[in-house]
Amino acid sequence: MRLVMLLCGIAAGALLAGCGSSPVGETASPNKSIAMRDPAKMTDADWRQQLTAEQYRVLREKGTERPYTGEFWNTKDEGTYRCAGCGEVLFVSDTKFDSGCGWPSFYQPATTNDITEAHDTTHGMVRTEVMCSKCGGHLGHVFEDGPKPTGLRYCINSASLQFEGKKEEKK
Repeated sequence: MRLVMLLCGIAAGALLAGCGSSPVGETASPNKSIAMRDPAKMTDADWRQQLTAEQYRVLREKGTERPYTGEFWNTKDEGTYRCAGCGEVLFVSDTKFDSGCGWPSFYQPATTNDITEAHDTTHGMVRTEVMCSKCGGHLGHVFEDGPKPTGLRYCINSASLQFEGKKEEKK
């Protein structure tokens, strides 16, 4: 029993160690000249120039924010969530919900073509990683414990997102 608890503690420590310590809310506006380029042709230097250090760590190195520290985990505003790497629309606020996990959670992407999934066995867990289909940036993971109608919970790092508030219609 002690061995199991020790191994669980080591696994949890390893997971948290990979979470980093970048300042909360560190975001950047993408450099439009770079963002308009084909993401497949961007170099590592291009990505480092376009993204903040935290965005680079999450999107390009598959990092994870600490829970309850990201800019959008508790956002309730209406609008669209785009990939911080390439600007692709990923999620809309209508599908966002409070899962209690500390990261922005959505029950479905904006369209099924926006997200790519991959089997992930890092940190001693079996999960499904989700990435932006356009630029390949790491977004987070999807779990099968979400609300209806999909039963899915897309648990997404705030650093991988840019929020575009809904524009009010003129009367």
